[in-house]
Amino acid sequence: MTVMRMPWLIAFVVAVVVLVALIVVMAVGLATHRIRIHSAAADSDSADDLSDETTTLLSLLPGTSIVVDANDEVVRCSPQAYQLGLVSDDAIVQQQVLTTVHEARRAGGRHQFDLTTETPERYANARDRGDHVDTRSVRRPNWLKVTVGRINERFVVVLVTDVSEVIRFAQIRDSFITNVSEQLLEPTTALAKLADSLESEEIDREHVTEDARLVRSSCNKLNHMVADLLLLIRAQEPITPSSANRLNVMDQVRAVAERLQPQAERDGVRLNIKGDADLVINGDKDQIDSALTKLVENAIGYSKEGGVVSVSASRSTDGTQVVIRVVDQGVGIDKRDQGRIFERFYRGAEQSERTRDGVGLGLAIVKHVALTHHGDVTVWSVPGQGSTFSLMLPVAR
Repeated sequence: MTVMRMPWLIAFVVAVVVLVALIVVMAVGLATHRIRIHSAAADSDSADDLSDETTTLLSLLPGTSIVVDANDEVVRCSPQAYQLGLVSDDAIVQQQVLTTVHEARRAGGRHQFDLTTETPERYANARDRGDHVDTRSVRRPNWLKVTVGRINERFVVVLVTDVSEVIRFAQIRDSFITNVSEQLLEPTTALAKLADSLESEEIDREHVTEDARLVRSSCNKLNHMVADLLLLIRAQEPITPSSANRLNVMDQVRAVAERLQPQAERDGVRLNIKGDADLVINGDKDQIDSALTKLVENAIGYSKEGGVVSVSASRSTDGTQVVIRVVDQGVGIDKRDQGRIFERFYRGAEQSERTRDGVGLGLAIVKHVALTHHGDVTVWSVPGQGSTFSLMLPVAR
């Protein structure tokens, strides 16, 4: 745990040092008359009261900084302050930050605390790709380390270190360990039960058969998890486009659909395939096959009997990308889950009889395949109305 805290701890210490340096610079500036003394009538022009040294120092800060004047107006801040949900319309919107600003202005000193915010929806929820709007992510917690200090009688500075990625990584790591441990324990537990049944003086064939079924099921899940983990490992190295790795997109789509057709028929789901036969990308055939397989398998698994899963491939409006869309008419994905479904081992609440045995690695594989191919993957979903996953990959040149 100490190792995990080091990145944000170092950044936090740096932020505190910079805050002290900022206060020193302001004090020196006052001593040498580099800051003009304004009358009360000129108070509205707060930004002009910041010295060149202060402005330069703020621009060099590694984290997010906010400068507030005597009227609680934000006179300068980093763009991230808006994205982290701290500032809106030139005002601090987090009451805890504003209260601490007042305390620092009144009593001086340095004030530190932790804060959790949410990214405003306009910054996190959607982006326009030209021909459609995809949901890339939804609001997710931002875990912040906040330091507040008074510069002088007029200005207070707020320094913010975003440690969200460190905390999320720790959460994913813990989930990874928990899930892998559970998957490894299942086969051994099932084997132990089977051994007990076989060693019994009165062997019950029905119990032996049931225990053997559990062993086979557990081993299949373990094999599936190991195979997916190997796929994740192989999907870490970026793909370099060349004439040797050109792939026809529809050939890949048709191959996946043909292989999964028996599963679709067994589950009472109809597959519809369409697309431009001339679309070509640069990629690793096995990785692209794995990503498409995971998307179509999920669409079939979450669809109701009698539903339709559509897979299409087309060129984006600007012509630079191939967009492969997998559309289902299934249960959909709750909004609170949409921002996390691409994380390893994360599984949403809506599981069906056909998907409950999954280990939560499928969409993580899709995400990493997209990234290694210099592409992206997005999701649009409404509970009860189905989901659309869009895999975007650069057109081969």
